[in-house]
Amino acid sequence: MNRRPRKRQLVAEINITPFTDVILVLLVIFMIATPLIYQSNIKVKLPESTAALPHEVGRVKQTVVTITSEGMVYLDDKLVTNKELREKIAAMQKSEAQLSVYLRSDQQTRFKDVVDVLDIMTALGVSKLDIAAVKVE
Repeated sequence: MNRRPRKRQLVAEINITPFTDVILVLLVIFMIATPLIYQSNIKVKLPESTAALPHEVGRVKQTVVTITSEGMVYLDDKLVTNKELREKIAAMQKSEAQLSVYLRSDQQTRFKDVVDVLDIMTALGVSKLDIAAVKVE
């Protein structure tokens, strides 16, 4: 009874379990990081409201207009004057008929600054305008 040692055969299968684990981890990371990417770098303390609705990031492309407590107006994180805001929003409306604007304003912003921006949006015919607020209970 002589037993000959058999040669080990090469396993030609690909084990995809580690690959699947990595993909799922990356998916979770991107799910967490995506809303953070859409948040503005301009820090404003939003007014509080009991009837505020959650802002749905990524639902539709929205142009973000931010007014700081000093009255500075930003269009998508770029400082603009009211005249430049009017020109840029008008240009955006030419390329996108249903322009959606998301207005973020600090609690300490003068009401006149907010009204000036709202006047611009009304004059240009922006019908989809969301105003940001923090929901409190």
